[in-house]
Amino acid sequence: MKPLRQFDLNLLIIFEALISERHVSKAAEKVFLSQSAMSHALNRLRQQLDDPLLIRTENGLQPTPRALGMLPDVREALQLINRTIAPTASFVAHTSDRTFSIACTDYFESVIFPDLLKHLQSIAPNITLEIEMIGEHTSAARLENQQVDMVVGMDATQKIPAHLIVQQWRTEQFVCLVGKNNALVTESLSVEQFVTLAHVVFSDLTGDTTSTIDNWLSSQHLSRNAIARATNYMAAARIVSKTPAIITLPSHMAELFCQMLPVRMVTPPSTIPTIEMTTIHHPLFSNDPALKWLKEQIHLFKTPQPT
Repeated sequence: MKPLRQFDLNLLIIFEALISERHVSKAAEKVFLSQSAMSHALNRLRQQLDDPLLIRTENGLQPTPRALGMLPDVREALQLINRTIAPTASFVAHTSDRTFSIACTDYFESVIFPDLLKHLQSIAPNITLEIEMIGEHTSAARLENQQVDMVVGMDATQKIPAHLIVQQWRTEQFVCLVGKNNALVTESLSVEQFVTLAHVVFSDLTGDTTSTIDNWLSSQHLSRNAIARATNYMAAARIVSKTPAIITLPSHMAELFCQMLPVRMVTPPSTIPTIEMTTIHHPLFSNDPALKWLKEQIHLFKTPQPT
């Protein structure tokens, strides 16, 4: 017999049909070949296996001992190949007990996660969601080794490795937040007023300290008067509740803090840009049905509700 690399593996399908049916015409019908093509394939099999495989007898074609001995292993091999190349099983949310891990901003954790979890519990009560903050230089590697399934909430202006799959997720208006008793700030701000005030600047854990707001100001040759940097919005909001400083943040985050702290919202300069937030996953797992499902559920929350 020839080495495997010289053997036409397509002939194994022909072999199984011929030895099972023991009839050239019936075997041809089984694999959708003409009778002449099947006869030609049988001749090739005989040559490659150095065995007649089927012998004509008074009772019709009969398999040789070699053919009968090969048949169970060939069937098992074909079944294994079929299982291997079959489409990935679909994800059944209501019965799954999978644990998903999401690296996110505190915006996602505070504003979106409670409602998302409530929604997921109604359609997939046995799944678990684990949340971690996006860390400097770690999320890309953790996506690749599947320690993290998705990264959610990163500003689209931040540096994201080009090989990752980035999708626009949610757009938010910026507002400013000040202490309730801050007499220095009225109900709205001009650009000139905005840059003269003291700012608490939000810097996430990615290490990228340049934000959409800083880029917007830089294009006008301006900058913020930053008196502090905080790695989560809650800490920043608490600072402005106790100082004359302001923070600029997504409007739904500001609304949340207005319910929790002695702070109020202020309209920022009219030309301030919006913040474009993203979802990120690794292309290695783009066809994972469970990941596709999770992404679909998160993207249900891509449109901010009216304030």
